[in-house]
Amino acid sequence: MKTIIITTLVITIIGIVVGAGLVYIGNKFHVEVDEREAAVREVLPGNNCGACGYAGCDAVAAAIAAGEAPVNACPVGGAAVTKMVGEIMGVSAEAAERKIAFVRCKGNCDVTHNQGNYVGIRDCRSAVLAGIPVTDCDYGCLGFGSCVAVCPQNAITVKNGVAEVNRARCVGCGLCAKACPRGLIELIPESKRVAVQCSNKDRGPLVKKVCSAGCIGCTLCVRQCGSDAISVTDNLAHVDYEKCIQCGKCAEKCPSKVIIPPLNA
Repeated sequence: MKTIIITTLVITIIGIVVGAGLVYIGNKFHVEVDEREAAVREVLPGNNCGACGYAGCDAVAAAIAAGEAPVNACPVGGAAVTKMVGEIMGVSAEAAERKIAFVRCKGNCDVTHNQGNYVGIRDCRSAVLAGIPVTDCDYGCLGFGSCVAVCPQNAITVKNGVAEVNRARCVGCGLCAKACPRGLIELIPESKRVAVQCSNKDRGPLVKKVCSAGCIGCTLCVRQCGSDAISVTDNLAHVDYEKCIQCGKCAEKCPSKVIIPPLNA
């Protein structure tokens, strides 16, 4: 009986000591949780897509609460989310303009050809890793749908060998851009529809050998632009979306018709 009492007392004392230690450690290393951070996280879409430039919704919520990111940091949520986040943070802000994924390739099966019959895993990344030439153009869309597989909105399809984006469904998460092994997909502002649908950096004659719809770097588009919004670098035209006024003059003069005009985007 005496042994039982002693054992009970020892266990009780040990429990008290451990409990006191845990309380001390908890107080010592306690981190204050900003209630605004939890509130912001609650209204974010929860896609964890990384389109905001942060690792996920938790990270951007923490940054917003700490004042390290603007209340419109989430480009996917749009005006509704920005308004709610602004109310939580006690500020007002306009929503960041929605962005749309754009595939910088026009090389469908009608304007370019396959070099061989690829029989590996039907995935763009696997095809690139295999090191086997699939299409004549080393820069163009492979059409195996790595971007399609990762799109959470079913906004991408492969038509006639080239990925196409449904602008109405796209939320600008950027997952497709990250999945494309050739870097063909970029996010452009929704209001900016003039864009260069090519990624080939070879010189004009070499481009025409592999794709009749490729950019030949002729600079005609540059000479037509009165806003200094288009330039040619590495034999490829590029649009500065901040400067572009959507006049469409570059698209009108492009001999390859590789620049999408405003009304046809």
